[in-house]
Amino acid sequence: MSKAHPVPAADAPCTGGRAEDVVPSVLADVRSLTAVPEAPAGAVWKLAETGRQLDANVVHLPPRRRVDTHAERDLDVLLLVVGGDGTLVTAEGPRPLTEGSLLWLPHGSRRSLSAGENGLYYLTVHPRRPGLRIQRWEPSDGDAGAGADG
Repeated sequence: MSKAHPVPAADAPCTGGRAEDVVPSVLADVRSLTAVPEAPAGAVWKLAETGRQLDANVVHLPPRRRVDTHAERDLDVLLLVVGGDGTLVTAEGPRPLTEGSLLWLPHGSRRSLSAGENGLYYLTVHPRRPGLRIQRWEPSDGDAGAGADG
C-alpha cells in the first residue's frame, strides 16, 4: 500500500524573507496521497508554509460519507477533485463530481458534498484567514457597568 511521502528537505519551500529568496517548490505527490483508500476522513495534507497567502488542503471523504450543508460566509473556495467520485448539492440540485472536476464555491453559497462508492479526495484552496489576535480590552462609555469579570 502506497503512503504519502514527506517533502524532502531539499524541496522545502522558502518560508519568507527577501523576494529573491522565495522559490517555487514541489509540495506533495497527490497521487500518493489519494492511493490510500482506507484513509480516515479529513485533511491528508495541508499547506503549512510560513508567510503564505493561501490556505490549501487535500481532504479525504470515505465512501458514502458526506459534508453536511454549509456556507463559507467570507471566502471564495476553489475545489478540485483529485480522486474518487461524489456529488455536490447546491440550490440548483445535485451535480456529479469525478476526478478532474474543478469547482468555484463563491462565498455565501450553500452546498453539501457526498462521496461515492470509491470515496472522494479533493483539494481546496482559498485566501488565508487572518489569525485571531488577542488585544487588550478597553472599556467604552457603554461598558461602564461591567465589572472586573466583564
